[in-house]
Amino acid sequence: MPRFSIIMPCYNAAETLMDTLDSLRSQSFSDWEMLCIDDGSTDATIRLLTDAAAQDPRIRLLDNPERGPSAARNVAITEANGDLLAFCDADDLWMADKLNRMNAAFADGTVAAVYARIAFFDGARTRSQSTVRAGDLTVPALLGENPVCTMSNLVVRRDVFAATGGFNTKLVHNEDLEWLVRLIAQGYRLSGIDECLVRYRTSVTGLSADLEAMQSGRQAALATAAHYGFSTNPCAEAVYYRYLARRALRVGAPGRDALRFALAGIATSPRGFFSDFRRGGLTLLGAVVGSAMPAPLHRALFAS
Repeated sequence: MPRFSIIMPCYNAAETLMDTLDSLRSQSFSDWEMLCIDDGSTDATIRLLTDAAAQDPRIRLLDNPERGPSAARNVAITEANGDLLAFCDADDLWMADKLNRMNAAFADGTVAAVYARIAFFDGARTRSQSTVRAGDLTVPALLGENPVCTMSNLVVRRDVFAATGGFNTKLVHNEDLEWLVRLIAQGYRLSGIDECLVRYRTSVTGLSADLEAMQSGRQAALATAAHYGFSTNPCAEAVYYRYLARRALRVGAPGRDALRFALAGIATSPRGFFSDFRRGGLTLLGAVVGSAMPAPLHRALFAS
């Protein structure tokens, strides 16, 4: 059995798919299989995946027609053979040592899931990276800002993923956050590696840019947290607004969006918004300056 099962949902990903596959095939740790779950692509995605599977027996192509990425990832419970599930989206890139570093982290048998830092890039440039919190993640911390950022940054033990019930297939946005809340609330450890191991592709047309829908999806995560006895507070809400403002800047959303989120965060809780004074101050400055700029200049300066 392979050590890792790489889970990659695909939908009309032909434009970025080969770069992603190249980054996975370049891993220094080679004991893996890949499950590519197609969600009804109409471009060249299936042909590219079929060719890749013919060239590398570690790659398998599965069908998941029009059921969405959450259902695609849940296929891993019944189809994956690896001890560890490593999720990757079809437009992101992994650093060559990602699986090797993750394998070392799971030498600690008490760790259920691991994440690291990610670099935000637009396909050509990288200007910013996420951060990793000291110590294990907690539910209250997740209710403010999710440092995992993307499923491409997460590896989890297969038996743990099965025990938590997988992703809520009714959610399109923040389904990862809702699941992470369940994971931690049920007593599992989620630890971080303070090293950049993923390049996360930003796009103004991608799911990560649908900021209003992200807010709506977060309500499901809050409801799940409440079920386990955790509630949000003004400080956490302000941190989340700060996160949305930073996200708006990174994905090149209209400048007014970042400013609206930043001002909402400050109005909700100045203390929470500036709990990390440098991050809060730079976010506010970027939002104010960006709101007065023409869109092309705004994207050139702030979009990662």
